[in-house]
Amino acid sequence: MLTQRCFRCVTAVRNTLVKLQRTRGCSTVQGDVRVRFAPSPTGFLHLGGLRTALYNYIFAKKYGGSFVLRLEDTDQSRLVPGAAESIEDMLEWAGVPPDESPRRGGPVGPYLQSQRLELYRQTAEQLIQSKHAYYCFCSSQRLDLLKKEALRSGQTPRYDNRCRHLRAEQVQEKLDQGAPHVIRFCLEEGVEPFQDLICGRSHHEVAQVEGDPVVMKADGFPTYHLANIVDDHYMRISHVLRGSEWLISTSKHLLMYRALDWQPPTFGHLPLLLNKNGSKLSKRQGDIFLQSFQRDGVLPEALLDITTRCGSGFNTIGIGRRIDELIAEFNPSKITTHSALLDLEKLPEFNRIHLQRHIEDEGQCATLIKDLQAQIQQVCGEQIQEEVLQEDYIRRVLHLRKGHISSLKELVSPAYSYLWVRPPVSSQLVSAMTAEAQHIAALVLKLIAERGEELTVDRLNKDLKTLVKQTKGIKYGEVMKLLRLALSGLQQGPSVAEMMVCLGPEEVSHRFQKLLQLSETS
Repeated sequence: MLTQRCFRCVTAVRNTLVKLQRTRGCSTVQGDVRVRFAPSPTGFLHLGGLRTALYNYIFAKKYGGSFVLRLEDTDQSRLVPGAAESIEDMLEWAGVPPDESPRRGGPVGPYLQSQRLELYRQTAEQLIQSKHAYYCFCSSQRLDLLKKEALRSGQTPRYDNRCRHLRAEQVQEKLDQGAPHVIRFCLEEGVEPFQDLICGRSHHEVAQVEGDPVVMKADGFPTYHLANIVDDHYMRISHVLRGSEWLISTSKHLLMYRALDWQPPTFGHLPLLLNKNGSKLSKRQGDIFLQSFQRDGVLPEALLDITTRCGSGFNTIGIGRRIDELIAEFNPSKITTHSALLDLEKLPEFNRIHLQRHIEDEGQCATLIKDLQAQIQQVCGEQIQEEVLQEDYIRRVLHLRKGHISSLKELVSPAYSYLWVRPPVSSQLVSAMTAEAQHIAALVLKLIAERGEELTVDRLNKDLKTLVKQTKGIKYGEVMKLLRLALSGLQQGPSVAEMMVCLGPEEVSHRFQKLLQLSETS
């Protein structure tokens, strides 16, 4: 039943779009722009995939086109549960949502390859009928022997195209017997060069180095080579922007387009995204998955910014760019063939800049406040006082700390626990610092009472210098150590004036009253 529905769907799409597909040009950026990101849900989305999706998204938005998400789930044995949903979730989180997708739907669906099997079967049959493909009955044992023999003689393993030469009656006899088989495409010499958007003129005589590739597997599922050209054709994809590892396969795909009498899209092969040391990004690096960055408090804008800055394709190179600025600056003619080296050690700096922008934006700051409220409750639990969860208090903290923190998670680290939980202060430690603690605490309480609610960092810095002069010859630095200890229980941190403004006059008074009591009893 499902197969019949899929067949009716793709047939309707094909019939309504054939005219457009046959007349579509292959120039750089002309006509309706439609690009796609086509990952396999055999794993979760990582930085390499995000970068490919991002360039496709930017290309589509630059030229008023559509960005399509298609999930290539034909390798059923390697599918990871939840990966398909997570890929789309992460694209939306990253700010590069597809216009058409399995979740959103669209005019040329289904957008899952496993729901388009009848279309692939029809296309494979069309290739057989036109003598551009054939049934192959070679067993896995024979293919293994071919591979071992090639390796033994120092050659690159390749299929010897044996079944291409079977007579029609031999083929029919094996089919009648129900013999297991695949379908292979006939590679031909004389591949025409093509103009790649990024790599320029490209040409690979694949028939000289490869055997005929499998396009339909024994389980009835297509291989990548067939499925991707069929889908790109019927989904009206105008430009294929993908990783440079597919450049060599493009000549093979162009042979298939020619055999089917279809107009190919324009191709552009993006340079590799590598680690700082030049090694290849690997899924085994657990920290390159988007979910990992999301959990660590990295903002999506920071990921997009660092990913594009280490590459090419933009009129200017800067830091702190958001997606609208990336679209405005995008220039595909500036994409180079040089590999992009990703230095994740710089990510905190990118995140710091974008976090500051979020804090300064009223709507985005409200989202940060809710996020931080949840983190405070999770980390500090019952130790917190209700006042520290108030929006005004958290907003004040964020604005005072903007430009100094790289993520919200820093604010729930031990270095900032004093903001949410009253710190314990040791009377022995206070006594060891100075005998004037009681006098200093009284001076601070008097200062706070005089200033009331009007606390500012600049004014307090001046007031504290005046306060030090009222002590009995104690150095400024020593007084600040005592004040910091009373406020935070720490020896280091933001300026004392900033701590006082963050905490507010009522809480500052409470903490110095405690210091006063400690001094009286010691």
